[in-house]
Amino acid sequence: MILAGDVGGTKVDLALFEFVDGNLNTVREKRYPARDYSGLEEIVKEFLGADAPTAACFGVPGPVRDGRLRLTNLPWTLDSRELSQTLGIQHVFLINDLQANGYGIAELKADQVYVLSEGDARQIGNRALISAGTGLGEAFMIWDGRDYVPYPSEGGHSDFAPRNEDEIDLLRFLKQKYNGRISFERIVSGQGLTNIYEFLREVRGLEEPVWLAERLAVEDPNAVIAELALNAKSEICEKTLDMFVSAYGAEAGNLALKMLAVGGLYVGGGIAPKILEKLKDGTFMKAFTDKGRLSQLLINTPVRVILESRTALLGAAAYAEASAALMSGISLRAGSVKF
Repeated sequence: MILAGDVGGTKVDLALFEFVDGNLNTVREKRYPARDYSGLEEIVKEFLGADAPTAACFGVPGPVRDGRLRLTNLPWTLDSRELSQTLGIQHVFLINDLQANGYGIAELKADQVYVLSEGDARQIGNRALISAGTGLGEAFMIWDGRDYVPYPSEGGHSDFAPRNEDEIDLLRFLKQKYNGRISFERIVSGQGLTNIYEFLREVRGLEEPVWLAERLAVEDPNAVIAELALNAKSEICEKTLDMFVSAYGAEAGNLALKMLAVGGLYVGGGIAPKILEKLKDGTFMKAFTDKGRLSQLLINTPVRVILESRTALLGAAAYAEASAALMSGISLRAGSVKF
């Protein structure tokens, strides 16, 4: 069996997989509240019980260096060698969470992806992945002539580039709020929805009805904003989602340009599937392709939305198996294929 993990600032998703005829098959999985535990080892031991996987991989937020990572949102330092010894698992790997998502794309079925724009499907070349959730993740998938090889980045922390008067004023508002530079993650993420909403309320003067303020005070603000915007129940929420999706499309286009992602742009993360109907209305694609002399390049770029929430787990499992196979000379995936 293979153990896969998706480690976030608030939760840890774990799953055990086995291979059936070359395909990943889920044995069991569970989500844990990260802050209720002293470290990843405690969670994994509780999850595994008597099970003994041959390899494990954990997708983690942030840059991994020599198998080590210090999480920014949790007081944990992870080390693949220490995890291997403590957990008794021979092969343990740590990779960036967006890199895990990149490996997971190859494991997806057609109904787990929504095609937002067909583009020119004949093109072969690099792909890119952008993923808005708690934060904003970006990754590269380099075409090596045979396969797509995912590479992580911290592109979500690059400087926010406003494109119109609303976004210029939004930048000014956020610079004052955060007392410094503003990254794209401040706009294109869960916190971004709230930031844009506050800007429209406090700077643009859009009305916030009492009933809406009461809901925002007791419910998840992002969920409320998205729900009311999608159902056309609130002008300020609709405008918030408009600005959010437009900024999302613009940064996705920036990433595709930098990567020359003629092979396609994938939109991942937890937010996209929840606002899929809004992504379909043209706001995202208009901003994505609005690149002046390079617009045609983006028009020809296929754009796909990942609907499967377990993509990072699938990718971590695939990476663990492939990397362990290189070290041991034994492939669980290949061994499961019936000839």
